[in-house]
Amino acid sequence: MRHLLLILPVLLPMAAGVTLLCRRQMGHRRFTLAAVGVTSALAVLVLFTLHGKGAAVFVRLAPGLELALRVDSLSLVFGLLVSLLWPVSTVYALSYMTHEGHERSFFSFFLLTYGAVLGLTLSANFLTLYLFYEVLTLCTLPLVMHGRDGKARYAGRRYLIYSFAGAALGLASLELLYHAGGTLEFVYGGVLGGALPAGEETVMQIAFLLGFCGFGVKAALFPFHGWLPAASVAPTPVTALLHAVAVVKAGVFAVARLIYFGFGAGALVGTWSQNVALGLAAFTIVFGSAMALREKHLKRRLAYSTISNLSYILFSLALMTTEGLTGGLTHLLCHAIIKILLFFCAGAVLCQSGREYVNQMRGIGRVMPVTMSAFVFGALSLAGLPPLPGFLGKWNIAAAAVHLSTPMAYVGIGALLLSVLFTWLYLWPVVLSAFFPREDVGPTRFDGVRDPGRSMTGPLVLLSIVTILFVVCFPPLHQALALVSQGY
Repeated sequence: MRHLLLILPVLLPMAAGVTLLCRRQMGHRRFTLAAVGVTSALAVLVLFTLHGKGAAVFVRLAPGLELALRVDSLSLVFGLLVSLLWPVSTVYALSYMTHEGHERSFFSFFLLTYGAVLGLTLSANFLTLYLFYEVLTLCTLPLVMHGRDGKARYAGRRYLIYSFAGAALGLASLELLYHAGGTLEFVYGGVLGGALPAGEETVMQIAFLLGFCGFGVKAALFPFHGWLPAASVAPTPVTALLHAVAVVKAGVFAVARLIYFGFGAGALVGTWSQNVALGLAAFTIVFGSAMALREKHLKRRLAYSTISNLSYILFSLALMTTEGLTGGLTHLLCHAIIKILLFFCAGAVLCQSGREYVNQMRGIGRVMPVTMSAFVFGALSLAGLPPLPGFLGKWNIAAAAVHLSTPMAYVGIGALLLSVLFTWLYLWPVVLSAFFPREDVGPTRFDGVRDPGRSMTGPLVLLSIVTILFVVCFPPLHQALALVSQGY
């Protein structure tokens, strides 16, 4: 029974995706997507009952090398995020994709990606995580290339090259970890016993950086970020999931596993490899925000914003303290909700008006008030207006950095502050232009443009409400994340 409960949320969407791909007709599409999404989400909720009951092994390759699934606190945090946001994305995509075409292939790979993300989430060891990490790349590639034009093919090639290169670095890191620790099981505190092997300190620190950068490719760590802005050519439901839940958060999740359940924070804290990781993350925070500030295309501007915010999380994880893990998980949840809201707003504008660039949106708030009001709410949250979720995530990261009190931690705090300023500068002009254009907007500029139907505006309103609920429920949620960070 335990094996079935663990495999169900992974196998069900993948089986449904393959079935849909093999069928010529799209009959009962809405029912199938709703049933799979809700059933998988409920299965993840039921998995709470299996917390701490050990792994379910499906294939044993060698001692310490198994394909197995397990539920622990960290997997529940990410699993609940994925299973709750995915059905909302499905509702939005059902309406949006009627304008894009090729719906059967889109929703087939959409479901396959859902299963791959949940498989990665529920992995019991690094071997299983790596397997689903690669499957995730293959499932999302057709989504990135959905447009089937030159831009889509170019974006797909970049995505594939970056992803496979990063996976190769990650594999090398895991091989060295297995050689030193004798297992790839997830062990809170690390498999190295809290200290680097004597005589192999330099090798193991290099191994850690290989994994940090390798898995950091999906998290768009500089200089491995180039695939993410290019992937903005994909349909908005894809980019929303890439930036908020599926791919980039999978990279962050893998880095969290690597630091706290692989090499061990206690073995790495205070080393030069930690300083390199913190430095890369801090630089990416500023770089992503600066690039967003100069980008005129709205979806690519949000893509560079994602690059910056992902490195908020990577920086917090690289602090290698329980406070750092708590801060990283807090911002992981905050950013997922906020960024999927902002991308859905950008997609609604594109779908209804065809406008893609910031300078084309002067006055659009007057004809799309629901969409742009939701965008304002998301922008305020991402910029860190207290007490909205973006502020809560950044505050916890900064507090963790102050607690560590090292030079690189303070460099990171400076990067956070500079990024906050840039965030206001690249998001607020969009809002001002939409509602308060400098010049008079002619009556025919947005002729026929209005807010989309309920299937698209509904998720915008719902995500805005979730953002408010996040603030209301934050104290107990923060306590729960603190327990997760302590290995409970």
